Amino acid sequence: MRRRELILLLTGAMATVPGLRAQQKTMPVIGFLGSGSGRASVAAFRQGLSETGYVEGKDVAIEYRWAEGSYDRLPALAADLVASKIDLIVASAPPSVRAAKNATTTIPIVFLIGIDPVAEGLVASLARPGGNLTGFSMFSTELMPKRLELLSELVPQAGVIALLVNPNNSNAEQVIGDVRKRRGRRECSSTF
Repeated sequence: MRRRELILLLTGAMATVPGLRAQQKTMPVIGFLGSGSGRASVAAFRQGLSETGYVEGKDVAIEYRWAEGSYDRLPALAADLVASKIDLIVASAPPSVRAAKNATTTIPIVFLIGIDPVAEGLVASLARPGGNLTGFSMFSTELMPKRLELLSELVPQAGVIALLVNPNNSNAEQVIGDVRKRRGRRECSSTF
């Protein structure tokens, strides 16, 4: 009987010692940092997660922070995400990527932007981004002059073609400059 009591006592002691019990796997937490209110981008993000087998609330938790167009709020929102001990930051616009980059050098940051991340100083190179940033860039600004050229060919009778850009976006001046350089015979003016 003593032997049985000793085994029960040791088993009970081992169960209470930290580290000896099987540790529960915690749910990873993604921080989503948006410059605007980007509700449409969240739907696409969730769909992409589900296509790879992740369901919000079941396999992964997501903390959302929205600047609602007030870019000056982004540094505080990024710092709040970092303080929340998230595992990854998703940033969907250049201002939110910059804010996340300035907030942490250790938490991985994934971005989807329409500018050249190398020219913007976000990553060292496309082949080897370095640091804690990686992502996808659509380089759409470089296509703006070609789009204007195609539009001019499709609608040759158009007297005025407007180019809408967000003046708060870091690539606004580059887009306007590129379009002006390649405008051909048409006049190009800009207003902010």
